[in-house]
Amino acid sequence: MSANPSGDGAHILVFPFPTQGHMLPLLDLTHQLAIRSLTITILVTPNNLPFLHPLLSKHPSIQNLVFLFPHHPSLPPSVENVKDIGNRGNTPIIRALSALSDLITQWFNTHPSPPVAILSDFFLGWTQHLTHRLGVPRIAFYSFGAFLASILGPPTFPFLSLQPPSPFFPYNHLPSIIHLYRESDSDWQIVKDGMITNSSSWGCILNTFDALEGVYLDHLKKEMGHHRVWGVGPLAVMEGAGVGARTDERGRPSSVSPVDVLEWLDRCLDESVLYVCFGSQVLLPKRQLEALGAKLERSGVRFIWTVIIKEIEDWVAGRGLNIRGWAPQVPILNHGAMGRFLTHYGWNLVMEGIMAGVLLLTWPREAD
Repeated sequence: MSANPSGDGAHILVFPFPTQGHMLPLLDLTHQLAIRSLTITILVTPNNLPFLHPLLSKHPSIQNLVFLFPHHPSLPPSVENVKDIGNRGNTPIIRALSALSDLITQWFNTHPSPPVAILSDFFLGWTQHLTHRLGVPRIAFYSFGAFLASILGPPTFPFLSLQPPSPFFPYNHLPSIIHLYRESDSDWQIVKDGMITNSSSWGCILNTFDALEGVYLDHLKKEMGHHRVWGVGPLAVMEGAGVGARTDERGRPSSVSPVDVLEWLDRCLDESVLYVCFGSQVLLPKRQLEALGAKLERSGVRFIWTVIIKEIEDWVAGRGLNIRGWAPQVPILNHGAMGRFLTHYGWNLVMEGIMAGVLLLTWPREAD
């Protein structure tokens, strides 16, 4: 364990939740804070430390605080990140990390210059109780937009205070964290309490921007009773963005080099290519994969499809390009040949697509 910050500004502790869609934008935000001279310590568990390497190489003054990942009976040994187990791991990982509260308190109380605030992921709402005991403010980080943050408030159905007036959703269209909740499950009680206490945080930061979600940022300010609600996105396209992980670890190793991908796009007509990507955790059922592949084959369009199943390559030969693992997504979306983007509507993908000016075709999954 090491934590001896050497920066000049106020000292903050950054605590990301270990899943790529949450961790990477928070590390991109941490980069933005570092170039503004804050003193920063980042808390991670051992298997998540590699995600910090690019950031630490840019900012040697940032320190890491490494605690062993607490045991949880539902998690296999060595699983410390949702990418290693899928979305079903969110709840036990939240519960496991809550066991770090006493260790953080001990570190904090023995530090010669402890943090003046804690910036933690909204999935780590239990840190609100921690900061209350420590006597420092907690800022909740939302890796997504203000509309979803408003729904996770917790809401009153059918979201009577939201604008446009009272949007209504079928129950099965609500985020999975709502309809998977089990009152009898102690892990889910930790999650529920965290969602509620997020609204008591001193402030919150969201990966969104006013021109896109101004009405919902205003709603959050009203609900929280103060104006310490900041939309700082889109983080993915800010100066130095992409420091959240080495490119060969962002998802899975790639089957195609970034140079080959861009050279393939260079041979395509402007706005003629469809990009298909469902993120690092969404895996369509086999019948849906086959149906999508058949439709792409019959469509006559050129496309890039990021999918982990090797057999898909038989469908894309000639007109399409299959990428298994990590893809250079921002350069792909900003290439002149890109015309459409079929996505599961994960927020990071949405931000990247909007900033690239690409038409989004959406297939929402889980909390999307």
